[in-house]
Amino acid sequence: MDVTGANWRTSTYSGTNGGSCVEIADNLPGVVLVRDTKDRDGGTLRFDRRTWRSFVDLAKQHGPTG
Repeated sequence: MDVTGANWRTSTYSGTNGGSCVEIADNLPGVVLVRDTKDRDGGTLRFDRRTWRSFVDLAKQHGPTG
């Protein structure tokens, strides 16, 4: 998949200390991409929008863990 037009943004839970962070790109039609901020070339996960929405909703129910 060509991700040239992906508009990546960092998770709002990512601190400024360079810790474990993820980036998502949700501007491409029908797909949400996820990658590791520290290893941007290490691979990209791809989710359809419905699956991503289900994940986000579940994560919101359980809150952040540290």
